[in-house]
Amino acid sequence: MSQNSAPPRPDSSAGAWAAGGTLFAGVLMLVTGFMDIFQGIASIAEDDVYTRVGDYVFKFNLTAWGWIHLILGIVVAIAGFGILKGAEWGRVAGICLASLNLLFQFLFLPYQPWWALFSMAVSIFVIWALATDDAHSAREKY
Repeated sequence: MSQNSAPPRPDSSAGAWAAGGTLFAGVLMLVTGFMDIFQGIASIAEDDVYTRVGDYVFKFNLTAWGWIHLILGIVVAIAGFGILKGAEWGRVAGICLASLNLLFQFLFLPYQPWWALFSMAVSIFVIWALATDDAHSAREKY
C-alpha cells in the first residue's frame, strides 16, 4: 500500500467538473461577496444610484436593501474563503448562502435586472458545484 496523499480522482467526468467547480465556486463566492458589499455600499450612500426599471409587485426601501446586501456580501465572502480552505462548514454555508443570494437577487430585479440575472446564474452554478462534488466526500472517507 502506497502512502500517496493525493485525493482520489473522481470516476466520472461529471465528478471532475464538480471537483473543479468547487474551487471555482469558492472564487465565485468571494467575488460575489465583494460585489454585494459594493452594491450595498452604493445603495446605502445614495438612494439615487439605482432607479426602478419596471413596476413590480414588491417594493422595498433601497437603503434597507443596501444594508441587506452589505451584510450578505460579508457573510458570502467569508463562506467563499471557507470553501477555498476546504472546510466542511464552508460547503454547507456556501449552498445555503448561494440559495439566499438567489432569492435576494430575484427581489433586486427591479433595480439592476441584468446584474441580478447574472448573479442568479452564478448562484445556481455554486449550488450545483458544491452539492455534486463527489471527490470531497471521497476525501472524507480516508
